[in-house]
Amino acid sequence: MRYLPLNDDERAQMRGVIGVDAIDDLFTDVPVDALNPSLDLPDHKGEMEVERIMAGLAARNRAAGAGPFFAGCGAYKHHVPATVDHIIQRSEFLTAYTPYQPEIAQGTLQYLFEFQSQVATLTGMDIANASMYDGSTAAAEAALMARRVTKRNKVICSGGLHPHYAQVIHTNSELIGDTVLEAPTHPEGQGSIADMIDDDTSCIIVQSPDVFGNIRDLSALAEKAHAHGALLVAVVTEAVSLGLLKSPGAQGADIVVAEGQSIGNALNFGGPYVGLFAAREKLVRHMPGRLCGETVDADGQRGYVLTLSTREQHIRRDKATSNICTNSGLCALAFTVHMSLLGGTGLRQLAILNHEAACKTADALAEIDGVEVLNTSFFNEFTVRLPKNAATVVENLAHKGIIAGVPGSRLWPDNADTENLLIVAATEVTTDADIAAFAVALKGELSS
Repeated sequence: MRYLPLNDDERAQMRGVIGVDAIDDLFTDVPVDALNPSLDLPDHKGEMEVERIMAGLAARNRAAGAGPFFAGCGAYKHHVPATVDHIIQRSEFLTAYTPYQPEIAQGTLQYLFEFQSQVATLTGMDIANASMYDGSTAAAEAALMARRVTKRNKVICSGGLHPHYAQVIHTNSELIGDTVLEAPTHPEGQGSIADMIDDDTSCIIVQSPDVFGNIRDLSALAEKAHAHGALLVAVVTEAVSLGLLKSPGAQGADIVVAEGQSIGNALNFGGPYVGLFAAREKLVRHMPGRLCGETVDADGQRGYVLTLSTREQHIRRDKATSNICTNSGLCALAFTVHMSLLGGTGLRQLAILNHEAACKTADALAEIDGVEVLNTSFFNEFTVRLPKNAATVVENLAHKGIIAGVPGSRLWPDNADTENLLIVAATEVTTDADIAAFAVALKGELSS
């Protein structure tokens, strides 16, 4: 590997270009007490004492499983069977590095091939790659791929797209000169995205269920996009929903990206996660990442091989399709194992349990004076409008051991219209007791 050191003069030149005097100036937005916090740890202690100290520090975090938990918005608390962790912790899987080489082990290639097959089936698409970092970077890669396919540079994002996904798309697209437009955010409507499509549009990016939980019919948008020569990119942040809802592929999507954390992977404090990426077969040579294919060897024995890789390690850098296409190998394996355990019937049953839990939660909250459920359709997540600031409500309920959801101000900090919105998720781990405790606590909070 090459070593490219920088000397002091070069560092000073770089700081001059970006307009800072010192490295520390890059961190001025970070609160001082959070930048280098003191942990007040003793210098010397016995092993058991260290365990107690560290356990005490860990206990300052409130684990998602410690009580009623209704937060979602792209990261969902699901049950992960013990079998999943047992299999992925086998040494040959746990120690495997991301596969750069075509001659990587047949076992790794086979599970990646099966992962691709599962994702293609789940999304209703022809092909899928061998996973990406997460859903948001997969969405950004989809925008770049649409640019390569259409030779256009205008991206349109739905107002129902998760704002963090939109930010990642902005960052990656604008660096290469693309224009990214966003339809207005509206918890109850689709927005005017259809009217924004024109002959300069490379793609429209639409999420369903959207960030407010609404289920969207993508068919009409697909027709409008195709009529103008643009692609429809469908985003799914809750992969379990695909066990019950019509697939994006069946609704005319050209590219489907999703966050696969819900299947086989825990919340993990926000990562690592696993991005799903699927497309129509005619677009395969524009896809980022790598694809594994099935073949036979000289003796006619079935085998697997790294078929397409468009990373700069494999082809000329200026021809590479992506710099963020590294697959999340272990997370993809967890996804594959869990999907194999569920099967088609199990996934559907899991999806039904999720929807039933969300319906019970919505019904319970709707009975509270001042609470308005905004959705007419949803899967396992919905939005309510409260009569007071939602962030304050979430904070107060957290002190009572209840994680009530994600306040709108967390996602749109500069939008006063979302301050009273609370996005609530329920899954198969949500119990009737959780729902009852949430309803009682929220009723008390709103009446105080």
